[in-house]
Amino acid sequence: MVEQQDTRAGLVDLLTRAQRALSRDLGAALEEEDATVEQWRVLRALADADDMSMGELAAVVEIPHPTLTRLVDGLVDSACLYRSHSTRDRRRVSVHVSDLGRDKLKRLDALAEAHERTLAATHGPEVVEDLSALLSRLWTNLR
Repeated sequence: MVEQQDTRAGLVDLLTRAQRALSRDLGAALEEEDATVEQWRVLRALADADDMSMGELAAVVEIPHPTLTRLVDGLVDSACLYRSHSTRDRRRVSVHVSDLGRDKLKRLDALAEAHERTLAATHGPEVVEDLSALLSRLWTNLR
C-alpha cells in the first residue's frame, strides 16, 4: 500500500519525519563502524575544536547535557575522545578527539558521504543541494 502524503502536516512535523528517516538510514550505515549518528556528530563537532567544554559541545550539537555526558563517556571508554583541563581556564574540562577517534571519524565521514550520494542519486542532486541550502538558511535565521 502506498502511503499518501499528508499535506496538512506542518513544517515542524515534516522536518521531524524527514530527520528521523534520514537518521535511521544513516544510523544503519554507521552501524558498520559500531557508531551512532549522535556519536558521529560529536566527533565531527570536536574534530576542528581546540578547547571545547561539555557546555559548549552541548550547544553545538544540541544534545541535552545528560545524554551528551553518556555519549562522551562511551567515546572516552572506546579511546576515541579524551578529557583534559582547559587551556583557557584550568577549572574547566575540555573534550578532545584522539588519534583513534580521528581515524574512526574518517571512516564514519566516508559512510555519511556515501549515504548522501545515495540520497542525491535517488532524489536528484539538485533536490539535496536546494534542501541543504534552505535548511542552512533556516537554521542560521533561527539562531
